[in-house]
Amino acid sequence: MRIGELAKKTGTAPRMLRYYEEQGLITPTRLENGYRDYDDYLVERVSKIRGLADAGIPSRIITYILPCLNQQEAIVVTDADPELREILTQQRDRMSQKIDFLARNRDAITRYIEALDAATQRSSAA
Repeated sequence: MRIGELAKKTGTAPRMLRYYEEQGLITPTRLENGYRDYDDYLVERVSKIRGLADAGIPSRIITYILPCLNQQEAIVVTDADPELREILTQQRDRMSQKIDFLARNRDAITRYIEALDAATQRSSAA
């Protein structure tokens, strides 16, 4: 598929897709005429990249995480960079904090909706 189609399917701007390519996060094939050809599997991959980027993870870290996203079991890593481990730990902890924050806000909104529903029922009954 062409870049425009991938952009439409993923909701990602073509410019961002080119950036992902520059960072080595996605790799299209090249047709004889030089055009990029994006395989269907890249739709899911771009969605995963976007999810990580939206969580605030930098593309240089996403490069390390991406191979793990399709694995059910832990990947054996040799010659691991201790600095990378610390960065990944910080990113994971930051994501956990965001998840907790979002869950609290979701629960507060749910309580408010329930209160609105209860108020509507009381005024209908009156």
